[in-house]
Amino acid sequence: MIERKAWYVNGFVALLILAVLLAGIIVCLVTGVGESPNWLLISCSVVLTLIFLIGLSSLVIVQPNQGKVITFFGKYVGTVLDSGFWMVMPFAAQRNVSLKVRNFNSQQLKVNDAEGNPVEIAAVVVFKVVDTAKASFEVDQYEKFVEIQSETAVRHIAAQYPYDNFADTDKHSLRGNADEVANELMADLQNRLAIAGVQILETRLTHLAYAQEIASAMLQRQQASAIVAARHLIVEGAVGMVEMALRRLEEKGITLDSERRAAMTNNLMVAIVSDKGATPVINAGTLYT
Repeated sequence: MIERKAWYVNGFVALLILAVLLAGIIVCLVTGVGESPNWLLISCSVVLTLIFLIGLSSLVIVQPNQGKVITFFGKYVGTVLDSGFWMVMPFAAQRNVSLKVRNFNSQQLKVNDAEGNPVEIAAVVVFKVVDTAKASFEVDQYEKFVEIQSETAVRHIAAQYPYDNFADTDKHSLRGNADEVANELMADLQNRLAIAGVQILETRLTHLAYAQEIASAMLQRQQASAIVAARHLIVEGAVGMVEMALRRLEEKGITLDSERRAAMTNNLMVAIVSDKGATPVINAGTLYT
């Protein structure tokens, strides 16, 4: 079902016409009721009274950012989207549908990521109704539909990515690629909610953490990965410094044989890479004694 514009006229003009009808009713009653009743005027007053009541019941007020869905004996006839005071089709049922932008905060869900690790995840969904007919007739309580489908989409997206990418690859992760994950969640959720006439404006992860039962172990893993990465950089830097030191000695005319070069390389690497300050040892002899 597709939204369409309903028939309506200016409510103040209709109110003026109803005021004229009310005046006519009073005149007919006053003139028709007397010593010799005029049944024609009395009948006219009754008919005008029915028309007045029907017209009065057709007046509606539409608030800003609100749609008034009109159904006539079970048939959808259209929606009034313009805010103001209007007169719509008589004997029609009216239903308000909010067109305002709204937020939905999902609960913290426990799901398994792509590697099977349990993680806790939650998201916020910003949405609005863009088709009042679909929101009213295609689903039952579109707000509840948005809530359920949002949590389903969050579970689906969380299962597609690992929490963190420990390997040095281009694969996306929930923690390292928040924008890409949010865009994927938004596209998936828009496909799910199109049937309800709802447009997704933005989605963001509001909570992301390992489940309590593995949080400690995963923290140790992250710390170990960080230490290994730092050591890798330190070793690369130390090798460069040793090469530079040996090259400068050769430029100064100091020639070292292979054994002395190995000994100096060992000493420099220990001094640079060690966590603690190196303790110098003075060798009073030579390497060969």
